[in-house]
Amino acid sequence: MGRPHRVGIVGTGYISGAYLSTLSGHPGVTIAAVADLDTARAASVADGIDGCHALEVEQLLRDERVDTVLNLTTPAAHAPVALGAIGHRKQVYGEKPLAADLTAARSVLDRAAAAGVAVGCAPDTVLGTGVQTARAAVDAGLIGRPLSAVAVMATPGHERWHPNPDFYYRPGGGPLLDMGPYYLSALVHLLGPIVAVTGAASRLRDTRVIGSGPRAGERIGVAVDTHVTGVLHHAGGALSTITTSFDAVRTTAAPIEVHGETGSLAVPDPNYFDGDVRLFELGAGDWRTLGPSAGYLGAARGIGLLDMITSGAPRAGGALALHILDAITSLLRSAESGRRVELTTTAERPAPVPLTPPETWQA
Repeated sequence: MGRPHRVGIVGTGYISGAYLSTLSGHPGVTIAAVADLDTARAASVADGIDGCHALEVEQLLRDERVDTVLNLTTPAAHAPVALGAIGHRKQVYGEKPLAADLTAARSVLDRAAAAGVAVGCAPDTVLGTGVQTARAAVDAGLIGRPLSAVAVMATPGHERWHPNPDFYYRPGGGPLLDMGPYYLSALVHLLGPIVAVTGAASRLRDTRVIGSGPRAGERIGVAVDTHVTGVLHHAGGALSTITTSFDAVRTTAAPIEVHGETGSLAVPDPNYFDGDVRLFELGAGDWRTLGPSAGYLGAARGIGLLDMITSGAPRAGGALALHILDAITSLLRSAESGRRVELTTTAERPAPVPLTPPETWQA
């Protein structure tokens, strides 16, 4: 059995609570240390976890009590923190995107390979029963040969609920970099890697108003496009279309639909771990719901880190995260140039997740 795997968390902001709900108290994991630029916030988090130490970021990255660094910083800090951890021969699992740009993301994987350490990256929502059950249906031939998919994410903007939304509207942010990884990761699980993209983008306004928290009413600048759409060419021949928007109010579209020669699948929101997968077969009279047949049951944020620790070949791994970032940055370049862009990376479809009950992955 051995000792629990020791995790150090860099970044104790909004998303850290979701990870701690999964990891804190898990018998296979110890939260050994936390760090944040807001030292008081880090100290408060550490006080609530037995045996946890609040450290400076550099202290945590070199601390011998830490095996893996969980990187929950803002996108601009993803690569510097990851490289610092790798420099001390620690594994890294980070929030998406892998880095703010493709060059930095490549350097993370190159340095990790040289150091012989693993890199994992969100989203891990695609390891839940929603996307995995849909993937199992595609792989079993329930829709015949896959032809196309449609993915839609529409929201009026995170400033309506997030008390500090600035980074969503700075370089490294925007709807595609923020939310696109969920949908693109799901599409790669379902249809395989992407070889080329064609994109278009727009920006509704140059300022946003914070809607909650102590800064409510404050106006912030927008430096990125806030509505991005595109066509994805998959290696197997399927075509996907994706729309991510911080400008739209609401949509009735399914988060993802996958169409094949003999059927169509409605796939639940990949921002979540579960949800109903519905199948409409050629000649049928209506949709039918498929029961969960694959994926981590009852999963939550952090399951990707647990999967990385236990599997040896992380399903939410660095190579996939690099490929997703390549697709995102290529879509943005295509939107700017008006031309199709060929991707420079590829990634294998991660191994499917067998149906895994909570008592197994929580043990």
